[in-house]
Amino acid sequence: MDQLSAMRVFVRVVELGNFTRAAQALNMPKTTVTNLVQSLEAHLSTRLLNRTTRRVVVTTDGALYYERATQILAELDELDGSLSHAQAQPTGRLRVEMSSAFADRIVLPGICDFHSRYPQIQLDIGIGDRLVDYMAENVDCALRGGTPTDQSLVTRKVGELKLRCYASPLYLSFHGMPDHPRDLATTHYCVGYLNAPSGRVWQMDFKRGDEVHEIDPRYIISVNDHRTYVSAGLSGIGVIQSTSFFVRDALAAGDLVPVLEDWECETIPLYIVYPGTRHISNKVRVFVDWIVKRLQQMDAPDAEEPALCLAKTA
Repeated sequence: MDQLSAMRVFVRVVELGNFTRAAQALNMPKTTVTNLVQSLEAHLSTRLLNRTTRRVVVTTDGALYYERATQILAELDELDGSLSHAQAQPTGRLRVEMSSAFADRIVLPGICDFHSRYPQIQLDIGIGDRLVDYMAENVDCALRGGTPTDQSLVTRKVGELKLRCYASPLYLSFHGMPDHPRDLATTHYCVGYLNAPSGRVWQMDFKRGDEVHEIDPRYIISVNDHRTYVSAGLSGIGVIQSTSFFVRDALAAGDLVPVLEDWECETIPLYIVYPGTRHISNKVRVFVDWIVKRLQQMDAPDAEEPALCLAKTA
């Protein structure tokens, strides 16, 4: 048995859910795929998959084997790539974690540009601000707002998010315009942004000259996702803090308007983080460089998305 080939076939079967689709994706006869998985199970003396007429179900041992196999195959692909032409043209799967706001407003609007530059990279995006076990989940890197506190992670600052306060015309029609940041803790309402690990709502920071205020916002609801946070602000339930390119469309349509404009709000650093135990791959490197350029483009006042199409693949 070619154990490496069997391992690759097993991983593909798990990802696609049955032998037929895996055989088609691998351009192999279905019998070959079946025989390789059976040989792998015999070699390991354990059942990795439970078969039914419609699908395959991964066993407990199979799930553990899949987790380690994907890591091994990714590292092997990266090793091969570092010693071949793939160094100039990175290849393979890149697993990135980020919030929905970063995906919606930074990455996805320019994804055709990324694909045209690096057509051999398959990008897997996980959405959320949760704590990630990078090694166990085979995550290559994450795009995060705020200064990372985990000392085991390698960090690279890729930009900053300058916050401003906004409210919907509906909210202002009921509550009026706040005159001072203190109003957001007393007579006005905000949308709370929940820090999921701590269970606490983030403070709002304001500065004007030598005057500085840290406000615990008065809120009716709090959320832990920026897309939902902006949607709540649009509903008229409270004042929000966001960066301009996250709410650009709403501002242009008049669905949000700036408030407390003579006050400076907090600036949130934006980082790419990845585990210190893992060598930074060429895939991660080109993705980070691309993110930096994307942020520079989006920061331009009259920024427009490039009209790009998906590159043709063989």
